[in-house]
Amino acid sequence: MEIMGKEAMKTIKRALQGVLACSGLVFAGAALAVGDSPGGPAVNEINIQPPVTRIAEELYSLHTMMLILCTVIFIGVFGVMFYSIFAHRKSKGHQASHFHESTTVEIIWTIVPFIIVVLMALPATKAVVAMKDTSNADITVKVTGYQWKWGYDYVKGPGEGISFLSTLTTPRSEVNGLAPITDTYLQEVDNPLVVPVNKKIRVITTANDVVHSWYVPAFGVKQDAIPGFVRDTWFKAEKVGTYRGFCTELCGKEHAYMPVVVEVLSDDDYAKWVQTQKAKMAAANDDPNKTYTMAELKERGEKVYASNCAVCHQPTGKGAGAFPALDGSKVANGPIAEHVSIVLKGKAAMPSWAPTLNDVEIASVITYERNAWGNHTGDILQPRQVADARNGKMPEGGGTTAAAGADQAAAGASGASGAAEASAPAAAASGADQASGAAQSTAALPASVYFEVGKSTLPADAKDAIQAAADYAKAHPDAKFTLSGYTDASGKADANAELAKHRAQAVRDALKAAGIAEDHIILKKPETVTGGADAKEARRVEIGPAA
Repeated sequence: MEIMGKEAMKTIKRALQGVLACSGLVFAGAALAVGDSPGGPAVNEINIQPPVTRIAEELYSLHTMMLILCTVIFIGVFGVMFYSIFAHRKSKGHQASHFHESTTVEIIWTIVPFIIVVLMALPATKAVVAMKDTSNADITVKVTGYQWKWGYDYVKGPGEGISFLSTLTTPRSEVNGLAPITDTYLQEVDNPLVVPVNKKIRVITTANDVVHSWYVPAFGVKQDAIPGFVRDTWFKAEKVGTYRGFCTELCGKEHAYMPVVVEVLSDDDYAKWVQTQKAKMAAANDDPNKTYTMAELKERGEKVYASNCAVCHQPTGKGAGAFPALDGSKVANGPIAEHVSIVLKGKAAMPSWAPTLNDVEIASVITYERNAWGNHTGDILQPRQVADARNGKMPEGGGTTAAAGADQAAAGASGASGAAEASAPAAAASGADQASGAAQSTAALPASVYFEVGKSTLPADAKDAIQAAADYAKAHPDAKFTLSGYTDASGKADANAELAKHRAQAVRDALKAAGIAEDHIILKKPETVTGGADAKEARRVEIGPAA
């Protein structure tokens, strides 16, 4: 009895601790003063959300029936037990009965639970079978889970061809506790799934990275999204409105930041929405062959960054945890090839964005990252360069405008056959074209100076490349420059290296004359051009920003 008394005291103590904890949660909730979320969970809600589909109503009814049944069983079993303990207690002189078995009782406690289980299983099975009947759908939507957002593709029915990503829009100031949270905290997105009322919607789920789970309580729909597999479910909303859910599979550090929002519209409003979305898609159709300006790429890149990158690297570019800062980073200020490679292929905790973003989006966000916050590289990455990078040809140097890069590539290809024998005037004309391309971009580096065959005298057309470096130095007072002299594999290696060295020194002297301090100029070891490149590429000195 003494032992039982101690156990009872421990149980009471635990119960009191639980009550105190619950009261603390209640007071904390009151302090936050958050209201019901429209179409989502309500404050102090202890029951299932009000159903708006037939399946959800069946689940609600099943839930209620099971709860009532369990309550009756609980009251019956514990009522008999407590009555027996009280009415037949030892203090009243009762003696415990001694018996070995009772076949009747054993039959009763076997048959009765079996009947109860059958009564529970029949309606539950009916509901599960109905949940899996995705035939005769009016609209089919493919839902793809990403870390940490949802992708929606309308693959059949009205709206076919529409696709978009749905990303959390709760301000980071609320997430970081710097601003009061709203009623839709962590339950608001930029692009909700939109469907018509009273139409059967088939949802096909899959995932791009890890396992996710698409869940909308008011619809009674929850379906896992598994990489490499396709699952499906359906719903038919019977009431216009906005309904909210969330990912119910732990999918990483931002698991709580990928809500599900579905807008149910009338038939007329849905038709208008489809028309509007298709008009937007036509207007915003990305042209991967267009040469974009810095302003266009930065404007688009800011939006891509906010939707896809800010959740990890932060809107300020300062990074968090396993995700490093981009502001002032070596990646965003170093060779552009490394930057492109990381975005396309991923690294450590960062996933590959190659299957998620198109060439224009990747070019835009990289250009934005290299020219936002404290980064001022002046680099521009064009969609054509991203397409080349997907095929293994990475952009060179610290970045350049695609216009200049394209002009250089075209000039190199057209002159490859006879550049080795080109006369000095022809070489000068080619150099002028290159310098003109560099001048068209505002202080764009790297820039190249092309020398005449066998000479180290600075050519007359070098002034534009020197001016581009001088302009870059004005925009970046602390910048340092590398001078890379190039040579080919023909002739004597020592003589070629010495010639490349003298050419780099000539460019250095010109940069000093343009106002660039000598300690900001780094002469690199001559490099050999091989692989069938244009012969004039072996007569150049390249001016680039130091990494």
